[in-house]
Amino acid sequence: MEQAEVQDVDMANDNDAAADVEDMKKRLKEMEDEAAALREMQAKVEREMGAVQDPAAVAADQANKEEIDSRSVFVGNVDYACTPEEVQQHFQSCGTVNRVTIRTNKYGQPKGYAYVEFLETDAVQEALHLNESVLHGRQLKVLAKRTNVPGMKQFRPRRVNPYMGYGFRGAYPPPYFYSPYGYGKAPRFRMPMRYGPY
Repeated sequence: MEQAEVQDVDMANDNDAAADVEDMKKRLKEMEDEAAALREMQAKVEREMGAVQDPAAVAADQANKEEIDSRSVFVGNVDYACTPEEVQQHFQSCGTVNRVTIRTNKYGQPKGYAYVEFLETDAVQEALHLNESVLHGRQLKVLAKRTNVPGMKQFRPRRVNPYMGYGFRGAYPPPYFYSPYGYGKAPRFRMPMRYGPY
């Protein structure tokens, strides 16, 4: 009688273990499906945000910018009251104008320069002949538009201000204040005067 009870208990344990294994397999499958869905959503967000950039697409975009810039000119000293239509009329004699962009600041006020994009590259050479022409009483500066290269920001070191003194901050003057040969009187260094009680 004891053996029958042990076999019944073992069979019940085997059925419970098999059910547990099936339940765990089902949960594992659900978690894998959820992880795949999350990876797909992440990839979609990255594509939309542009975080993943294909090097070929970046190169093609850069080539497209260079091609557009080869058909464009920079126009400086543009009057603040000038409209894009007036700039377009001014450069219409050079060729077909595709687009006129007058740059503005964050408040929407013109910065005083514009870019003119033509349909043909030959029109750029014609537009350069309009350098120093007058529009709205102002002499325009017309140059071929340059292409910005990403990551090539020019470093400009600090300029020395001649009105700021000698540039040393210590308690002693620099060594060139002393006579180089030990004779003669060296220029006297004076500390700035303070106003008020010491």
